[in-house]
Amino acid sequence: MLLDTRAMRHLTAEDWKVLTATEMGTKNHELVPTQLIERLSRLKGGASGVHKSISALAKAGLIARMKEAKYDGYRLTYGGLDYLALHTHSQRRQVYSVGTRIGVGKESDIMIVADETGTQKVLKIHRLGRISFRTVKSNRDYLKKNQACGSWMYLSRLAAMKEYVFMQALRQEGFPVPEPLAQSRHTIVMTLIDAHPLRQISSVRDPAGLYGELIGLILRFAKHGLIHGDFNEFNILIKEERPVPETESKGKGKEGDEEEEPPLILTPIVIDFPQMVSMEHQNAEMYFDRDVHCIKYFFERRFHFVATEPGPFFKDAKKTVGKDGARRLDATAEASGFTKKMAKDLEAAIRNQAVIQESAPDSSDEDEEDGGDEEDEDEDQEEENGDGDAKVHISETLPESEEGMVKLVVSETT
Repeated sequence: MLLDTRAMRHLTAEDWKVLTATEMGTKNHELVPTQLIERLSRLKGGASGVHKSISALAKAGLIARMKEAKYDGYRLTYGGLDYLALHTHSQRRQVYSVGTRIGVGKESDIMIVADETGTQKVLKIHRLGRISFRTVKSNRDYLKKNQACGSWMYLSRLAAMKEYVFMQALRQEGFPVPEPLAQSRHTIVMTLIDAHPLRQISSVRDPAGLYGELIGLILRFAKHGLIHGDFNEFNILIKEERPVPETESKGKGKEGDEEEEPPLILTPIVIDFPQMVSMEHQNAEMYFDRDVHCIKYFFERRFHFVATEPGPFFKDAKKTVGKDGARRLDATAEASGFTKKMAKDLEAAIRNQAVIQESAPDSSDEDEEDGGDEEDEDEDQEEENGDGDAKVHISETLPESEEGMVKLVVSETT
């Protein structure tokens, strides 16, 4: 779907009330009756004012009718949910302008945004169901039989909620993760990190050292009661930092001395946490072993590095849970209000999407061994054809400090 923020500046306070009312109605209705939207909106202009706003919202693609519906009503679109989330972030002064899309996942879009000071941040938009929508013809019967697929918008909210909670907890424990700044509906605002995905790195000076750090992170997660669940080259960023030379910190050396440039320090940053599970999960060993295998396989294939020691093994990691005063983080999500039922719904959806992807006719060709170049080209081609995932349409040129950013000028909801 396309993320076009140009219409935001034209929405009135009444339009936002009607859009919010439609969202409220989706709690009990897939197709929200028009009369219910009128009641929930409580506009002073009455039904005529509501219908005027409905027309404006439908024209912008934020709500839509359903074909062959048994009654008059509207459903909230992903575009409408995007607008509501951006509106909330704007009111909280977290987001002032939206830039280009910098990343595409199977279940999310990653956008550059900025606040009023021009500080750039990252906006992650969860879009569960994307794979299902792409392969809906071949998987229609499967989807009907699996109620866990349910409302993709609801599940996308759960994914964002869970990820935000875990990012906060991991950040507090000193894990190398982006700082979560805000969460609204199916979106998260986080700090922008100047780093490259591990999959884009062709060589490193010390593969053994980097491998050791990554395996150490898997074991450190386990010690706090967690398994990442998707620990691979796509969800690990590598931040490059050049240390300050000793001569520079202590003063200039003698003339004629040739100073060797110190090697770059590579710091891994972990991202993407919706699929994170507890060490007590019924399939914990499988998830743990898979994370370890992904790192071993990538290092052998990309850097021709093979670890001399076997493992680590789940049974050994399980013994370290909670040791040395490590705080159990696997109960953090539930304590924050993310219930066991929510966790089961989300886990079932992620598992079903994996099944759907595997059963899709062309799904096996999307991920090549060298990871991502063909996939990126496919995404770019989809955008050119108009059938791809979200991207921002730049509607105006802003000052140099915000070049390529679209301001969100929104009306205050009264």
